Amino acid sequence: MGSSSRVSPVLLLLLLVVLVSVTGVYGKEKKKLKICNKGWECSGSIYCCNETITDYFQVYQFEELFAKRNAPVAQAVGFWDYQSFITAAALYEPLGFGTTGEKQVKMKEIAAFLGHVGSKTSCGYGVATGGPFAWGLCYNHEMSPSQSYCSDSYVYPCTPGAEYYGRGALPVYWNDNYGIIGEALKVDLLSHPEYLEQNATLAFQAAIWRWMTPMRKKQPSAHDVFVGNWKPTKNDTLSKRLPGFGATMNVLYSDLVCGQGFIDSMNNIISHYQYYLDLMGVGRDSSGDNLDCAEQVPFNPTAPMATS
Repeated sequence: MGSSSRVSPVLLLLLLVVLVSVTGVYGKEKKKLKICNKGWECSGSIYCCNETITDYFQVYQFEELFAKRNAPVAQAVGFWDYQSFITAAALYEPLGFGTTGEKQVKMKEIAAFLGHVGSKTSCGYGVATGGPFAWGLCYNHEMSPSQSYCSDSYVYPCTPGAEYYGRGALPVYWNDNYGIIGEALKVDLLSHPEYLEQNATLAFQAAIWRWMTPMRKKQPSAHDVFVGNWKPTKNDTLSKRLPGFGATMNVLYSDLVCGQGFIDSMNNIISHYQYYLDLMGVGRDSSGDNLDCAEQVPFNPTAPMATS
């Protein structure tokens, strides 16, 4: 055969260089996209290559925060556990839940969120064994509903026979709220509100969704006001709404808690937050500025998404 059919040594060398380069790039890309597993809390999630809540908040701390939740007098004995919380939290870690900022900020956010949860599910009282703040997660539903919490709604009409009393880690009330949260979580809570008192992971998931989600356009979420993502407008400043724990109460409960001075319900939530900061080793001295919402103008007076 003629010399024209032979492959030039120079061309061979060039092909080899290209092949090695492509292989190297592919290898790096494959390595970069490696799936990480840190265990049950987020199996198969690439995000688990990064720091997660389990790196600084472990099961023994959860047990200390909610030391009396399985006492014989508690309503929800055996329901709430650390694994359910972490499994739910893993869905929101990529959005910044417990993963925003320096380690202390991350720990403070978990203490803040759980401070709300603990205060809203507590059966503690002044002389309770272990102190009044050791009884968070005592309940998973409202014990003596005064009504079925069914309101007229075209978008989220009540399901016959269903009752929409308070359920969950941040108790959900009213059919509209069950409909909105169920739609967000892709679970039919409107037809089956009882799911929130049957599945602890789902109950925590609903609560974290509430923490991470603004209720109206151009308003912040509780997460945003706590970690510093939110920049108050001039109107916010005039309304004494500033970043900090106090504004999380404003977002979550509006005028049910805020703008009424130093009322017991507000003080109780703050006390749970500070108690949890102490137990987590952060300390209440690091509670942050703007701790209360006593004089804040509510974001949404009588807000339909507020929990009582």
